[in-house]
This record gives sequence, C-alpha cells and structure tokens, in this order.
Amino acid sequence: MRAWQVTELGEPREVLRLAEDVPRPAPGPGQLLVRVKAAAVNFPDALMVRGQYQVRPPLPFTPGVELCGEVVAGERAGERLIGTPLLPAGAFAEYALLDAAAAFPAPAALDDAEAAALHIGYQTAWFALHRRAALRAGETLLVHAAAGGVGSAAVQLGRAAGARVIAVVGGPAKAAVARELGADLVVDRTAEDFTAAVKEATGGHGADVVFDPVGGAAYTGSTRCVAFEGRIVVVGFAAGEIPTPALNHALVKNYSILGLHWGLYNTRDPQAVLAAHEELTRLARAGVVRPLVSGRLPLTGAAEAVQRVADGRSTGRLVVLGE
Repeated sequence: MRAWQVTELGEPREVLRLAEDVPRPAPGPGQLLVRVKAAAVNFPDALMVRGQYQVRPPLPFTPGVELCGEVVAGERAGERLIGTPLLPAGAFAEYALLDAAAAFPAPAALDDAEAAALHIGYQTAWFALHRRAALRAGETLLVHAAAGGVGSAAVQLGRAAGARVIAVVGGPAKAAVARELGADLVVDRTAEDFTAAVKEATGGHGADVVFDPVGGAAYTGSTRCVAFEGRIVVVGFAAGEIPTPALNHALVKNYSILGLHWGLYNTRDPQAVLAAHEELTRLARAGVVRPLVSGRLPLTGAAEAVQRVADGRSTGRLVVLGE
C-alpha cells in the first residue's frame, strides 16, 4: 500500500516521504483493519514527526493520529468507524489498524472528513470543559487559538453548554472564522490586549473558564483575567513555551489550574470516552456541532498539510482524503 513514512526526525515537509510499497498492516486479536477514508491532521502529528511528542514510535513510522475508515474484513466488514490508529502504522496511508474497543461509529450526520475530525479535538474539548472545568450555563469561557482544530471545537461546545464564549485568535482571517463559529466576542491578539478585552467585556469579573492549548503568553495573560474561583484548563503548548505557574498567584486570586491529557481516559475510564462520543454524535445529529474542515487534500498532500499545521498557517482542521 501507499503510506507516508518518517525515517528520520525533522520538519514535516523535509522528512516525510510517500512510499509506494509499504506492507499492509495485519490485524491481531482485538484489532480491525480499515481502509482510510479520511485522516484529520493534528498538531501532535507535527510534534511526532519532529520527535517532540510524548509518544515516540520507532523509526520508520507513519504519522496520523485520527481517522475515519471502513472495516475491510471480519464480522464488522463495511462498518464506518472513527478512532486513533495503532502506531507505528498511522492514518496517512491507504490502510490502518484500529483497536476494536476504542473505535466508534462515525456519526451519520457527518461526511468522512468531518467525522475524522470529530474524535480527538472534540473529545479533548468535551473533557476539558465538562469533566475538568465543570463549565456551567451562563459562565464566561475564554478560548485561545479559537480558529484552530481543538479551539474551534471548544467554541462550539461552549456555546452548546450555554456559556458566553470569548475567542482569542491571531489575525483578521482567523477572527472571521471565530465569528462564523458563533463566538460572542472575538479578540485579535495581534491588534489588542486580550487580558484587557476580557476584563472590559465582563465588567471586571473575568473568565470563569479558560481553555488553553497554547501556553506561553496565552497562559500568563489568562492568569491576569481569570475570575474568582475560575478554572484554567491546560490542554497543550502550541506556542512552544511551557509556562511555570506562580502558585502564590493562584492562591491569592483563588483560581484553579487543571491539566488535561485526554489520552489517559482511553485506559483509565474508557466508558467516559464512549459516553462523550455518544453525546457528540447527538450534538452532530442536532446540528449543534460540526467540525470546521478548512481543507480537503489528497493523500499526496499530507506532508504539506502537516507542515501548515506545524507553522500555525491553518484554520479549523485540514483533512487528508483516502483514494
């Protein structure tokens, strides 16, 4: 089969190679072989290619951590599923393997590209907002990188929960995307101070919940505009800078700092992951959430798509389509 492979670590466009004769993966017990219909590009794909992710598959490997695929053999042949492929045989290939216990029915309301993008980003946002931060209707939610893959999911799910959503983005084009997603207030951090904007918009109250996949200055600024008994959920460090929290500041202002590593729920509480999928499917069926797919590329475009995400030059989710 054809599959993108990494034989050395580095920048995606430099080290990713499309191989024509990679052996098709063979399913073991409890595994499903799927024909990849669509693979969503995630920031962890770029980190994995660079060797900067917490999961480091042995070389050579095929990246791609999220897909929608069709089971090609066995009792479940023909089923359309979404899930995370079993590395080192990732989703940027014609075929991949899924753990049968962690593969979920693709929502009928979504096409293949949208379904592929529903899994990791929306699960992450769901657990961050509901499981970790216990977001309540009427609260103010501050979302960083709101035009990105996981940020756009947080905006939609925040709105669905009845929160007032303040979206922080970088640049006018991304601001337009955040408005289309339904954010109540959009702040372009390249043109104004988001901390001041949040304080002004909330009458000095601040943000009750902060969704932060960026780190660095985004986290630091959030601590200055988080509300009394507010919750900052640390989701990632797309800025490349891991902040060092001043815990005395959290004590004085009485806010919580919460970490979220969604992948742990797959092993620690898989039933919660299933329940979240069922709720996301319901919201998709009701038209409340729909992944923002900004680009649909052929398999040959995977390396460039990963590089665009790595460089922060994408909005929503780029998806590589099966052929």
